[in-house]
Amino acid sequence: MSDNFKATENNSRHELRDLVRSQLQILLDQNNLKGAKSLLIPVQPVDIAEAIASLSESAQAIAFRLLDKNKAIEVYEHLEAKIQGILIEDFKRQEVIDIVDKMSPDDRARLFDELPATIVSRIITQLSDQERQATNLLLGYQENTAGRIMTPEYIFVKETFNINETFAKIRSLANTSELIYYVYVVNETRQLTGVVSFRDLVIHGRQTIVKDIMTQDIIYVETDTDQEEVANLIKRYDFFALPVVDRELRIVGVVTVDDVIDILQKEATEDIYALSAIQGEGENYFKTNLFTITKRRVGWLLVLLLTNTVTGGIIGAQEDIIAQYTILAAFMPLLADTGGNIGAQSSTVVIRGISTEEVRELGTTKVIIREGLAGLLLGFVLGLVTMIWAYLLPSNDNNLIVAFAVGITLTAICTLASIAGSALPFLFRRLGLDPALMSGPFITTAVDVLGILIYFNIARAMLGF
Repeated sequence: MSDNFKATENNSRHELRDLVRSQLQILLDQNNLKGAKSLLIPVQPVDIAEAIASLSESAQAIAFRLLDKNKAIEVYEHLEAKIQGILIEDFKRQEVIDIVDKMSPDDRARLFDELPATIVSRIITQLSDQERQATNLLLGYQENTAGRIMTPEYIFVKETFNINETFAKIRSLANTSELIYYVYVVNETRQLTGVVSFRDLVIHGRQTIVKDIMTQDIIYVETDTDQEEVANLIKRYDFFALPVVDRELRIVGVVTVDDVIDILQKEATEDIYALSAIQGEGENYFKTNLFTITKRRVGWLLVLLLTNTVTGGIIGAQEDIIAQYTILAAFMPLLADTGGNIGAQSSTVVIRGISTEEVRELGTTKVIIREGLAGLLLGFVLGLVTMIWAYLLPSNDNNLIVAFAVGITLTAICTLASIAGSALPFLFRRLGLDPALMSGPFITTAVDVLGILIYFNIARAMLGF
């Protein structure tokens, strides 16, 4: 019952978003700005951002200007970086400053990463002193690290504070802090020594010292920790936020769960594209210029095209056996495709295991052996089925030797493909290369070349060539 309710609710939300998009477009086409403004008042900021993204560039600026200042800031943070940049170009200087100055520092830093340096320099000089200092702090860290994605807007108290004093500080900073679920506790030198949840503050007496109720076993990251590791820690421990410290263990910011969701989505998208040898830059693939897409994809395809000529050379050298047993050529696509599919399966599960650290307990050697045995079992089953089918195939004339050659080859290819698919990601990671980007093309090429080579060598041995 509850599942049906959730499905209905989700469908209703989708229908509402579609309705907002279509109605907004109609009202803007009719130049009914008053109606468009009224339409957007009850709509959630993220849905407004999605509706604006579907409009033309000129209409995007008009629709955005219909929003009140506070809502405009929220909507702006949900827009894609490309649209944020377009709107900045269209806005007057003061409009830009009013919006960017009110953004959270981590969102502002991400925006500046996407904008031309000249625009960034101009905007930074117009920010308030506090916001300029916060932004420069984040921009000083390397991209894709905890320091770059953290927000310096958090609440901390000294160990000597009681709960009354802590609540007073929470009230004074609530409007400027991005997170109030946790209060971080520091010593006299601002080193992180503990954390207190909002729940702990509520259930204890007002004169209780926070040091007496704080959790001292703190999970934290340093400013240079990779953002994917940060995301995995928050996911593993179900945190709303994770503190970030410098080398002296002084707290300098927090990474919040909303930023982690964005990171996980971005990393998953990059890995999926990489598995198909498509290099992405993080933006929406379907809104990227076709020439840019072609430039990114053609490199690997040319490499694969050239390496596959090796396969053509091997086949060309087998003219004598193919001329006498033409049926051998009929099984080449089956062997190559099956090996490629099994290799891709093995590489996919291993790359995912590396990303989630699920393979750490088994270790590299055990993972490869496990996948190799799985490939052997799969090869035995598929080889047996293929051997029977090859024997019964009318064009084979019940040639048992050819059927055996196909079955044995398929078993060998499945085993080889599983080993290659599981080993190559570890090898490329050891070499400092992206396992997802490198493994797919190499596995396909290696299995094709070695598979055809194994096939004809087995066939020659069994047929007496």
